[in-house]
Amino acid sequence: MEIPELFVETIAKDAYVYAQQGKRKTLQRKDLDNAIEAIDEFAFLEGAGAVGRGDEQGNLFAERGCCRRQSRFLHVGHDVSGSPVSVDVGKCRSSCLSQRISSPHPDLLGLSRQSSMLDFLRSKKLQVRRPDSPLQPGAPRSCPAGSCCEPARVRVERLLLFEGVREVEVVEGCHCSTCPEECLRLPALKTFFPDSPWEVTVDVGKCSGPAYGADGLFCLPTKFNTALVKNPHGGEVVRTLESCEMKEKCYRVSRVEYYYEMVHSSAGRREERLKEIDVGRCLGSCSSGDPCLLGESPGGEKCLVWAEAAASRCAPHRYDVHVFRSRRDRVRTVVAIRQCKCRG
Repeated sequence: MEIPELFVETIAKDAYVYAQQGKRKTLQRKDLDNAIEAIDEFAFLEGAGAVGRGDEQGNLFAERGCCRRQSRFLHVGHDVSGSPVSVDVGKCRSSCLSQRISSPHPDLLGLSRQSSMLDFLRSKKLQVRRPDSPLQPGAPRSCPAGSCCEPARVRVERLLLFEGVREVEVVEGCHCSTCPEECLRLPALKTFFPDSPWEVTVDVGKCSGPAYGADGLFCLPTKFNTALVKNPHGGEVVRTLESCEMKEKCYRVSRVEYYYEMVHSSAGRREERLKEIDVGRCLGSCSSGDPCLLGESPGGEKCLVWAEAAASRCAPHRYDVHVFRSRRDRVRTVVAIRQCKCRG
C-alpha cells in the first residue's frame, strides 16, 4: 500500500539526517524520536516509544508541549584514535513549529494543511528535508507572555580529545522562565563533574534578555565573583556572575587592585598605607557589520562575495596614571583604564 510505504520512508529518511548529524551510519532510537518531534503531523506517535518502559508513561494522543529540549550535535574534535567526536549539546525550542487545528477526532490530529495523511506524505516527499529549519513567522509561542523557553539544567562535560581536554556545556532540560524587561541578574544552574563523587551544582548566573534597547545598549555582566569547586586534583575556581547593567557592546568593568604605599604623615614620619586602584578591564565584542557583499538571493543564507573585514576588538581607549612610592622605596606607576572602545 502507498500510505505505509511513504510513511516509513518519510520517518526513516528524516531519522537518517539526525544520525548523520551525530556522525553515525546506524539509526538509533533517539534519531526516530527527533524525526517525530520535528513534525507536528507525527504528533500522534509521540509517547508510543515509552510503552514498556517503567520510568516513562506515554499518552498516544497527548498534546505536545513546545518548550522542550531538542538534539543539537556539535563536533568537538577527535579522540586519541583520530575518530571524530560529536556531542549532543541540545537546545531549547522557543516556539511551536506550526499551528494545529482543533479536531474532535484524535486520530486526525495534525492534518491542518492536507486533507489526508497521504496528501501530507506526498507533499513532504517533494520538500527539502531540513529538520533544523528556522521557525515560520507567526508560529504560536511555546511559553506564556513574559516568559521564555530556556535551559533549566546545564551540565559541564569534560572530554579527553587528541587536542587536549575540552569542556562542553550540555543542556539537560528546558522550561518556561520569566523574562523581565529590565536588566537583571538571573539564576543559572550549572552542574560540574556529573555522575561522580565530586558532582556539584553552582548558580553561575546570567543576564536577562533579550537585552537590546532603542538606545543601542545591552544587558551585560559587570561584576563577577568566584566559587571553589572540588575535583579529583584538589579544586578549581569557577567564575560566577553577581550583577548586570545596560552597557554598550564594548564596555569597561571595574577591577580593583591593592598596593602598599609609603607616605609622610603630618608629623614627618613615614607610614605605610593600603592604596586601592580601580584599574578596570575591557569586556564585550565589536561588530563590523555584515561581511557579505553579494548574496545568492535576497534574504538567502548563501553568500557569493565576502568582504575582507579588518580585525576589531574591544580595547582600552583612555587611561589614568597613578604614581606612588612603594614599601621598597621605589617609585611605582600603575595605569588604570578609564574608557574602552572598538579599535581595529
